[in-house]
Amino acid sequence: VQLVESGGGMVQPGGSLRLSCAASGFTFSSYDMNWVRQAPGKGPEWVSAIKSGGFSTYYTDSVKGRFTISRDNAKNTLYLQMNSLKPEDTALYYCARAPTWATHDYWGQGTQVTVSS
Repeated sequence: VQLVESGGGMVQPGGSLRLSCAASGFTFSSYDMNWVRQAPGKGPEWVSAIKSGGFSTYYTDSVKGRFTISRDNAKNTLYLQMNSLKPEDTALYYCARAPTWATHDYWGQGTQVTVSS
């Protein structure tokens, strides 16, 4: 199993980024997937989840209306579109495979998102 995130960077408040997570080594379309972030000095925080078929999505309250999770099962890729970014969104963002709801068994290496003026 391999999960490789990309798309992070530094952006000003109010800006946008699109994260991608390329999955390989398993049947991507059979698994729910999550995005999780970890800010400096803090524990991991669940951000968003998407069911295997892509038709159901979930978000933590702090990102609702600003972030959109999606997936392309034909390309084995998970996405996170992040708009109206705030400094408090600064974190290392990971994609994680969810073999059951609310559990994660594989994580990527993470991609850094920094929101600063």
